[in-house]
Amino acid sequence: MADSPPPSENQRLDLRFLRDDGHLSDSLGRLVAGAVPPLLPTMTGTLVLAVLMVAGLAQLPGITLFAPAAALLLSGVASGHPHDGRFDWMVPPVLRATEYLYLLALGLGSGVPGPLVFVLLAAVVLHHGDVAHRVRCGAPKPVWAMRAMFGWDGRMLLIAASGVLGWLPFGYGLLAGYLGVLLVWESATGWLATPVGTGTDVPRIEDGGANASVT
Repeated sequence: MADSPPPSENQRLDLRFLRDDGHLSDSLGRLVAGAVPPLLPTMTGTLVLAVLMVAGLAQLPGITLFAPAAALLLSGVASGHPHDGRFDWMVPPVLRATEYLYLLALGLGSGVPGPLVFVLLAAVVLHHGDVAHRVRCGAPKPVWAMRAMFGWDGRMLLIAASGVLGWLPFGYGLLAGYLGVLLVWESATGWLATPVGTGTDVPRIEDGGANASVT
């Protein structure tokens, strides 16, 4: 497939699309209508999660396994913000790194087989890479596909729920299988349906999260 032309000079990337927010995070963002800048709540939530990780995620009893994901949901309040601040470009990579570390620390610390942890992490990393590459090529993922991947908040909450129920290995395996199949199928059909030489004339959408425009 030939390379797509680069974005034109009058187009810019909307960082909200790269956040990979789920339904819950998007809903929180709509409550404040983009009035909260994203960097501070994201860093605050990440700091709280880091403290919990140092204390030992595997040692958290029962429903408190939701605490790390709940702390990071502070970032969801800012999901509707335009992300046009000087350092707002840091928000998507911080969210991604935090999700990776959470899945890795909880899985390995709780005795989930290493291959299951690796496969789930690989599926999430490949999803993020696919999103970024398709945006760069002017063929962003459709909103339904982003929603179907659950977002960083949905994935973390699902894993926390499986831990509360005592089904952590099953949760890792099931989520990894679902994300892997969806990623392969949607990416293959999406790229095959993309005309060669597609530009980046993507209509701008002012909502945050998966609904955000990339123009």
